[in-house]
Amino acid sequence: MMEEIKPTDAEQDREREPFEHIRREALPTPFCPGCGHGIILGALDRAISELGLDPRKLLFVSGIGCAAWIPSPHLAADTLHVTHGRPIAFATGAKLVKPELKVVVVSGDGDLAAIGGNHLIHAARRDIEMVVICANNAIYGMTGGQVSPTTPPGARTSTTPRGCRERPFDLCKLVAAAGASYVARYTVLHVRQLQRSIMRALEHPGFAFIEVISPCPTEYGRRNRLGGPEALMEHLRERYLPVGLYRDREFKEESTPIGEFVVSA
Repeated sequence: MMEEIKPTDAEQDREREPFEHIRREALPTPFCPGCGHGIILGALDRAISELGLDPRKLLFVSGIGCAAWIPSPHLAADTLHVTHGRPIAFATGAKLVKPELKVVVVSGDGDLAAIGGNHLIHAARRDIEMVVICANNAIYGMTGGQVSPTTPPGARTSTTPRGCRERPFDLCKLVAAAGASYVARYTVLHVRQLQRSIMRALEHPGFAFIEVISPCPTEYGRRNRLGGPEALMEHLRERYLPVGLYRDREFKEESTPIGEFVVSA
């Protein structure tokens, strides 16, 4: 007979300890000035804290890119920083082995929708219980400013110096069509709405996908002469409308809807 291993008094005390924030303090940021990814980090931290989730029962998974640095090293929880395009595959394996964990994938549009695109649509099709937060800056920000699956037509990148000629993915429509049971889009300007959406996603029993529009001043903004961080934020205010206002707008090609698009039990 194997002897049962019981937790020590110190371990039991740690299990009972309350926490206020999961975010580690006094760490240098890896993000460029004006990057929206720090806002996503703050919204994620506050959502977890408001729900009172135990960080010991959370697992964060990210791939390669600017957004992959949102959970690690900033959050005091278990994290997997994995190969390019594979965070959802690793997250799926972790969820199967440890179904009691709340698994959260945080990565970028290039990582999740380009090399990781098949993993994205099949996880949505299977409605696997996990949260996927896609920090969409419409470019490969960390590795040289290349075109990504969400780069809009006409935008200049290091690989499309005369303007992108390809149509971008609408990631929310893509995962909704694949079968995701919670789908939402917000921007880093709409902080309160984003935080509430993350809270709802963390409590959702199926595949929850949140696209967060997060401007990149260094690569996308500079190459397309859009101005600094303030100008990019103003662009978010003008371009992205709550879905109700978007439906009433006459010239829909000039705007993009934000809000919750799929909410299934």
